[in-house]
Amino acid sequence: MEPDDTWTSLRRQCEALEPGAELLTPVSERPFGIERTDDDRLVVRFGDSGETRPLWREQFVVFLERLDEGAVPIEGLQPGVEPYASVLTLAAAYTADGDAIRYDPDAAGGESPFLVSAAAARDPPERVHDDALLLAAVLERIDADDPAALDTEALTDLYVLASDAQHGADRLRRSAREPLLERLGPDQRLHGRYGTVRRTTRERQRPKDEATIFEALDDHGIPHEWVTGIDRDKLDVVLAVTDLEEDAVYDVEEDVYVQKVGVDEDEKYTRLQGLADRIDDLADAEGEELRAELDAIEDRLEEALSAG
Repeated sequence: MEPDDTWTSLRRQCEALEPGAELLTPVSERPFGIERTDDDRLVVRFGDSGETRPLWREQFVVFLERLDEGAVPIEGLQPGVEPYASVLTLAAAYTADGDAIRYDPDAAGGESPFLVSAAAARDPPERVHDDALLLAAVLERIDADDPAALDTEALTDLYVLASDAQHGADRLRRSAREPLLERLGPDQRLHGRYGTVRRTTRERQRPKDEATIFEALDDHGIPHEWVTGIDRDKLDVVLAVTDLEEDAVYDVEEDVYVQKVGVDEDEKYTRLQGLADRIDDLADAEGEELRAELDAIEDRLEEALSAG
C-alpha cells in the first residue's frame, strides 16, 4: 500500500474509533487515546500521565519503509516508536502477528490487538461510578423490597450490578485506607461531609513455629497433646493419594449459592451512554427545577448536621 493511502486509512480509522477507546503501546503497555487528526499529524494523549504528543505523518512513512524490508519485532521497539506501531495496526493491510508488526494484505482496517474498547478502558474509579449509576437506574424501575416478585432478567441484573458495585467500592475503599492512616493520629477523628473515621488498632494472632511452641509448653509443664490435632492440609493430601473416602473423615454440608459467572461490559457501557443522554436532557426547565430541589435538600442536610 502506498504511504498516502496508508495515511488516509490511518486517519479514517482513528476518526472512526468510538469515544473513550484507547490503544496500548506494544511493549510498555501505556494507554493512550487519539485526541485529533490533522493533515500532517495525529495528536495522542497518554492516560497514565496526561501527556499529549504528536505522531507525525513523515515518521509513519519511515516506519512503513522499515516494514517494506520485513516484519519489525515488537520487543525491539523503542519507547518513542511504540505508539506509531500501535496506531499503524489500525490501518488496512498491517497487523501485529505474534511478536512482530508486519504487512498483511488480508488484515482488516480498524482492528488491532492493541485496541481497547471504551468500556474496557474505564479505570477503576470510573467503573465504580458506572456501576453505581447503573444500579441506581435499575432500582428506580424495580421494587427491590420484594425480590421474589421480580422477573428473572431484572433479578439477575440486580444481583450482578449489586455485586459489581460492592466489589468495586471495596477496592476503592482499600485504596483510600493508607492515605487516611497517614493523616490520622492516635485517638484522632477525621470528618467528611458524609461521615467520620478514626484510627483503630486490632491484633491478629499467628502461631509461631512448632519447636518454639513446644518449648514454651514444656517450660510451663503443658502436655503437647493439648494443642496438637488434625492438620487439614495434611488430611487433604492423604485423601488425594489414598483410597480413603472424604465422608470418612469429613462431615460434608452442601452450601448452594448464586455465582456471578459473566458480565456484559459492552451492554453496561451502552446503557451508560443512554443514561448520559438522559442527563444531558435535564438542561431544560425541568432539569433546573430538579437541581434546585437537590440543592435545597443538601442545604437542609447541612443545617441538620450543623445543628447536631
